[in-house]
This record gives sequence, structure tokens and C-alpha cells, in this order.
Amino acid sequence: MKYLPIFADLAGQHALLVGGNEDSARKLRLLLKTEARIRVVSSAPNAEVSRLAAEGRIDLRRRPFETADLADVRIAILGDAEALDIEEVAREIRATGVPTNVVDRPDLSTFIIPGIVDRDPIVVAIGSEGAAPVMVRRIRERIEALLPVRLGALARFAQSFRGAVSAAIGDGGVRRLFWERFFDGPVARDVLAGREGGTREAMLRLVNTAGARAERRGSVALVGAGPGDPDLLTLRALRLMQDADVIVHDALIGPTMLDYVRRDSIRVDVGKRAGRASWSQDEINAVLAEHAEAGRRVVRLKGGDPFIFGRGGEELAYLKARGISVDIVPGVTAALGAASAAGLPLTHRDHANRLTILTGHDRNGYSDFDANVLADPKGTLVIYMGLGAAPRIMAAALDAGRAAETPVAVIEKATLPEQRVLKASLGNLANLVEEQRVEAPALIVIGDVAALAEGETFETVGGERRRLAV
Repeated sequence: MKYLPIFADLAGQHALLVGGNEDSARKLRLLLKTEARIRVVSSAPNAEVSRLAAEGRIDLRRRPFETADLADVRIAILGDAEALDIEEVAREIRATGVPTNVVDRPDLSTFIIPGIVDRDPIVVAIGSEGAAPVMVRRIRERIEALLPVRLGALARFAQSFRGAVSAAIGDGGVRRLFWERFFDGPVARDVLAGREGGTREAMLRLVNTAGARAERRGSVALVGAGPGDPDLLTLRALRLMQDADVIVHDALIGPTMLDYVRRDSIRVDVGKRAGRASWSQDEINAVLAEHAEAGRRVVRLKGGDPFIFGRGGEELAYLKARGISVDIVPGVTAALGAASAAGLPLTHRDHANRLTILTGHDRNGYSDFDANVLADPKGTLVIYMGLGAAPRIMAAALDAGRAAETPVAVIEKATLPEQRVLKASLGNLANLVEEQRVEAPALIVIGDVAALAEGETFETVGGERRRLAV
């Protein structure tokens, strides 16, 4: 992120606008929405700028820019510099330390003006660091359509009760819960709809009863984060992540997943990584209970789905035994997400009519595999956590009678930009994982459907292993 998005308080401050053409007028309209004291310098102001000056809403200086125009200026915008060299004017202003924006010239600017959705006092700003203004406009249009017109009225209504709510509910966490319930509740809906008759009395009843029943009740949500791409989060998962006081996450969530949680949430990394000390399951259970019993809303964020090799069942039982409220939010499990990302159908009328999901590790170490499952020519096997066990998986499948020519696919970092799909035959599985230095998270798919995956193919030809196709 090159630009830090901020909101500047311009109340009573001087804002300088150089130029009087249409580009300048558009920026002037934005400045007029603030409480700034606006100074416009232009030797050829258009009709709109001239009218605003006549109305006394701006200080218009009908001449080219001069250094004296910078006196007491807090912010400067250059719409056009008319006969002057705009680069020279920009350098002069920037040299004074005044934040400067030059319309359509991010290279000359120290700040840029974002696309704005105005629901005063709610303001949404969208920027692209100057890279894609048309995209910013499209995003702004979508947000405009999503946000109720009376959202600002709701914000002002809530603000008028902030003091009363603070007096009635001393605990900050409980107070936040009150506001979250209010904004989802009937009083807020009536304000948004313009039905404000009786809403103040209804709000007072809410506030007066909130103090008497204020109570911090902790909870845990076991949330599936999917295979890695945040776009695959469910809406329910996203809502809980943004409401959570504590995020307890594993190492298999996507690298940008935590960008979607509340910025002030407590984050506890309990991920297991090779070569590093790891949290035991007992320790994870204990930290979940500790925070919930302290009245916090906890999200246990797991890669894939909580109930598919995610130990969600163990955590659920532990928390339920302690009387802690638990919510289960399924996620796109890694097998389905990885297969879809690789264009690989896990079942197919011509190739496979059964699907088995296995893990390369269990509580006792390496898993034992059912020979009948491994040998089934009409079955697809998806193996989680199988990289370290790849030689053993290959040997077990071959010993069970699965043909060495059976297609396999290894899907590394599925759904992420760095995803790789590597294909080979079963007899080359161990070598593929080693020679291609496959890293976790990765899934191994064994079965005829693996040949349909979109990816690089490796095979042994004339005793030599090599890439055949992409």
C-alpha cells in the first residue's frame, strides 16, 4: 500500500485551489462539502466558480498563482495552472510541505483524492493509487447502490445516544455488543426507512433495559476459512470474523485471510509448522475456553472445513463440556476447493463413482490405509497432509494392487496465486514430490480423474523423468 488512507479535518482551515476550469470545479464541489475556508486562484474562472465567488462561498483571486497565495494554507489542489508551468507550481507548493494534489498527475502529487461515497457523516473512500480511475468509479457505483440513502441519518441518530449508552453500559465489550445488535435491529430499520416517529422512545427503552441486563457472554465459532482464497469465505464466516474479539488461527489459512478480521482483535497463531515448536491440541482447547470464559467472542479460524481433518469435533466436545456456546460455520473443504481450482472433477461417470478422503497423518503419526480403498480402480483418493508420507502412500497403493500407471495430481497452495498442479503416474509420486520440492499446504489426488487436471505433467520416458506437457 503506497498511500495511507486518512480523513483530514479541514474545519476552519484554508484550502487552496489553483485553476478555474471544469476539472477544478469538480474538486471545488468536493471542498464545498467540508468546512474549509476555500481560496481559489484563477485568471479565467468558469461560470460556476464565478457564481460561487459572487455568493461569498469562496475567496476568488482573479489572477495567476503567486507564492503569497500559500499563506496559512493547509491543503492545495491544482486543477490547472493556466499559463504557468504546472510542474513548477507543484514543486513550489510541495517545497513548503503543504499536501498537494495535481489533477490527473499522481506523479506530481503528495496525496490523491479518492472516489467518494457520501452518506454524511458516513463516508466511504475508494482509491487505486492512481492506477485505475475507471475501476474506482465502477466500485463507487456499486457501493452507492448498496448503501441506504439514509445511512447518515442513522449514524446521527446513534450519535445522539452515545452518551446515554456509555452511562448505562460501563463495560466496553458489552457496549460494542449493544451497538451491533442495535444496528441489526428494528429501531435502526425504522430510522433507515424514514419512520422516525417513536424511534427515540424505543431507543430510550433499549438503553434503559440494556444496563440492567448487561452481561458479557463469551462464545466460540469454529469457522472454515476454505482452501486459501478469501473470495471463497461464506458470508457468515466473514461476518463472524469481523465481529470477533479474538481470532485463533492455524497455519493453513490463506496469507491474506487476516486482512478480513477486525483490526483491533486479538490474534493467536496456533499453527503447526515444520521445524518450529507447535501448540498441542490441549493447549489450543485451553486458549479457546480461556477467552470465551472471559466473555469474548472467539473465532477459531481453520483452513478448509472445521470437520474435515480440522479437529473441529475435538474442540466442539471440549467447549460443550464446559458449557461454552459454540457455532459451527462450514467452509469449502480443501479437497473440493483444490479440485475445482485445478479443473479436476473428483467424480466422473467415465472414470470414478466413489470418493474417499484420507489423511497422511493421524494421532499416532502416519496413518494406516485400507488396502481395498487404495486398490479400488473406480475410486478417487484425496489425501490431506500427505507430502511427508508420499513414498509410503505410493508403496501402499502399489502393494494393494493399484496400477503404477494410475494418474496422480499434486495440488500445491490451491486457489492462491502461487498454485501449482503437478501430474504424474502413481509409480512416480514420491519422486515428483521430492524433485519438485512441493510445499504445504498440498493435496494428493490418486485416480483416473487426476489425468483431467489442468497442470504440468511429469513422467518417466526411456528411464528419464521429465516434463511432458503444460
